Parts: sequence; C-alpha cells; structure tokens
Amino acid sequence: MTFDFEAVDRSGTYTTKYEDAVLKFGTDDLLPLWVADMDLASPPCVQEALQKRAAHPVYGYTVYPPRYFEAIVAWYARRYGWQIEKEWIVPCYGVVPSMNFAIEAFSKKGEGIIVQTPIYPPFVSSVKHRKRKVLENALRYRNGHYEIDFDDFEAKAKEASLFLLCSPHNPTGRAWSDAELERLIAICVQNDVLIIADEIHADIVYEKVHCSIGSFEAALQHCVVLHAPSKTFNVAGLNTSFAVIPNDSVRRAYRLEQDRSGITNGNPFGIEALMAAYEAGDAWLEALKAHLSGNMAFVREYLDTHNLPIVPVKSEATFLMWLDCSSMAFSQKALVDFFVYKAKLGLNDGESFGENGRGFMRLNVGTSRKVLEQAMSRLSRAWKERG
Repeated sequence: MTFDFEAVDRSGTYTTKYEDAVLKFGTDDLLPLWVADMDLASPPCVQEALQKRAAHPVYGYTVYPPRYFEAIVAWYARRYGWQIEKEWIVPCYGVVPSMNFAIEAFSKKGEGIIVQTPIYPPFVSSVKHRKRKVLENALRYRNGHYEIDFDDFEAKAKEASLFLLCSPHNPTGRAWSDAELERLIAICVQNDVLIIADEIHADIVYEKVHCSIGSFEAALQHCVVLHAPSKTFNVAGLNTSFAVIPNDSVRRAYRLEQDRSGITNGNPFGIEALMAAYEAGDAWLEALKAHLSGNMAFVREYLDTHNLPIVPVKSEATFLMWLDCSSMAFSQKALVDFFVYKAKLGLNDGESFGENGRGFMRLNVGTSRKVLEQAMSRLSRAWKERG
C-alpha cells in the first residue's frame, strides 16, 4: 500500500502553526516550519474512524472502553517489545498537563527537578510555574553530537526529587542508548529520584527500536511514562494521551492529582483516533518514517552542496532538525531576524530551549518535499543576498 505525503492546505482550520505564525513572527509571508505538528494528513485508518464517529449526531461525555486499553497494550508489545498491563494505563488530556500533575503530585514547592537542556520549553516553564527549582543538567555538544554530563547529573540528583526525561529528546533528536538510560536509572534509584518520562516522540525513531524507560526492570517501580499518538499520527488537536505507571502507589497519587484538576472526561474523537491508529497504523507509520528520513537527508545534502554555514545535528528520532547556525556568526536576535525577515522562514528560536540553544534553530520537516525545497531555496537566496 502506498500513502500520500503531500502537504495539506490547512487554511481555515484555525491551526496554531499557521494562524499563530502571524502573531509569533510579525509577518504573514513566511513558510511556518516551527510548532511540532505535521502538514501531512493523518493516516486513512484514522480519518475513516473519525468520519464514522462524526456520522453519529451525538458527541456527549465519553468513557474509555476496554478496546482503548487493549490497543495501547498491543501497541507497546508490538512496537517496543514491552508487555505492559492494562491496569498501569491512566488516560490523560495531554503530555504537558500530565507533566504538571506529576510535578504537583511528587514534589513540593522549592524542591529541585532535573531537566536536560536544550529542552522543549514546557519542561522548564512547568517547573517554574509550580514554584520548584530547576536543576539544569546541560547536555554536552561535542563534534556535532549531544551527550549526557553524568557527573553533573549525579551531583544534581542529590538535591532532586524528580527527573523530567525527554526520550527521544526534543530538540536534539537523540534516541538515548540502553547504556545511557541504564546509567540514568541507576543514579535516580540510588538518590530516590522519580523519573517522569515524556516519550511522545517514541514512535519516530529511525535506526533502532525505542526503549521505554519503564521497560528496564530497575526503573519499573520508579517511573511515570507519558505518551500519546498525537505527534506520530498528527492528531494533537484531539487532546488524548495516557500515562503508563506500573507502581500502584505512584499511580494512585498521580490519579488523585489529575482528578483534582477536573480534567477526566474522554474526547470521543481522540479515543477513536488512538484506537484506529494503534490497531491499523503500522504500515502508514513505516512509510511516514521513510518520508521523514528522506526529508532530513534532503536538507543535509542541500545545506552541504550549497555551502551554507549551517550544520544539522544528526536526528536519530522525531521530525525535528536541530540546526547549528553558529558559523553564520550572527547574534541570536540577528539569526532569528535573518530567518524570518530575509529567508521568510518561521523556525523555532534555539534560545527558547535554553541558553545552550543559542546559535541554533529548530526546523520541522513534517511536510512535503516540495515545501522543503522551497524553504531551502529561500534560505540559500537570503544567504547570498545578505548585506
């Protein structure tokens, strides 16, 4: 079976990526390649399931049926080789809200929480909004590759109650090795640090199988795994995610905090999308990964052959490319202005991911090759015409 990965016209759908671009960048004549959703249609199995559900004229309060839990269990077994139990699954509204619930449930004001920068901005903002202390374990950037500073991590763990793990990592695209995860787990367990793992990009890993932090025996009772079909199948607007929490007492504490929020009802369309995607989306996902990998290869080759002073960090996962623009010799403000006002491209400012994101920009390649060709052409022309 073949699938169409052409960019879809999203005008008139109130999409953040396009409608908010005008407010974010201050101009309406750029290509938006920023916020992490794709311009590609969701798989046919999801579209069909949603159309069938929409044909029923009542969209009321909705429970999570047994099929919902069974689909998640089967997906984890099939895709990650981890046999989870239905009882471990807690349906949620979204990964970021769940992260906030976990911070509230498992730490107190003023306590330290480890984050690994550069990092998806809600990791830091969630800690700050909850009046906890950010313990920054800055990743080391060496020879175009990011590594964990384990000595610093171990020192920070001695004053932390939680570790917010991003696996795979956004924005660097790292898919952490088993050895790296095992070492992180050992340090956390030794220091009684609970691991809250955002694994929302787990399905888009290119050269290996994603290894969930919870699948390690040593971490099983010391973690909360947060996941969703939203990035993988481009259904982020349906606000449907879940937590996998093997430890009974940890799960009860998490549920209590989530229940206190009042966000407990299921989204009827999100439920249908998850079940359809996890039951019938494998072939589409493999085709998507090939398309995204090809897009990344195209960008790398274009930057190289056109002698642009931009070095893309190798993306082992996600549909996001982390671009090292330090050789362009711009200040961060000038770098952002160059992309927005000269190249007419809307990328994420690297500094928004932390101070060690300075000199970088984040590019979303979840679109068609035609759009990326246009984007690279704009970038090349702007560099040649810089004055």
